[in-house]
Amino acid sequence: MERFLAFPLEQIPLVAAVLLIAFTVHEFAHAFTAYKFGDPTAKDQGRLTLNPMHHLDPIGTLLIFIAGFGWARPVPVNRYHFKNPRLAGIFVSLMGPISNFALAVLGTAILFILMVTGVAGQLPIFVTQFFSLFVWINVMLFVLNLLPVPPLDGYRIIEDLVSPSLRAKMTQYEQYGSLIFLILVITPLSHYTIRPILNTVVPFFVDSIQSVFVMFLG
Repeated sequence: MERFLAFPLEQIPLVAAVLLIAFTVHEFAHAFTAYKFGDPTAKDQGRLTLNPMHHLDPIGTLLIFIAGFGWARPVPVNRYHFKNPRLAGIFVSLMGPISNFALAVLGTAILFILMVTGVAGQLPIFVTQFFSLFVWINVMLFVLNLLPVPPLDGYRIIEDLVSPSLRAKMTQYEQYGSLIFLILVITPLSHYTIRPILNTVVPFFVDSIQSVFVMFLG
């Protein structure tokens, strides 16, 4: 069974705990930013909350364990409430991935402090494993969500950067893009498309964050 999972069996509870935090904060960041820009849609639907049960997507969560990457349930956004839809849309889309990057930085800081002070050696091994996974998964979500493919945040950002006419054309084919993305995620094609990106970019960001802490606090 373990060969079908992206993580060792003993790490599954830790991964689940990390996902509860990472997905929840990501979607809350979208909802909160949209609300601040004048859109109450997410708030009215109970999505302006840090309750994980309001944000988890069954398929997206399951794929984290199987494929190593996934997604949460998208926050509803009504652009007609924004005074400047394109600018607000970009910020709303960006804040999800940025929140995951911020969590990764926070996780690295905690792990670094535990290591430097020697406290890590006095704690159960699963504590350091949790924060290592916490950093890795949040960086993965940061990178993955910035890919310019529907239904990811990177695609939403591109939509708001292009002209209205081009945006309208993109919207027509968006459903097909989402299907193609799902195929790339759940089939062996991921080994030639998304996975190589994650396997190179994610370690780069993880190492870069750690290097900054070592440079300034080491």
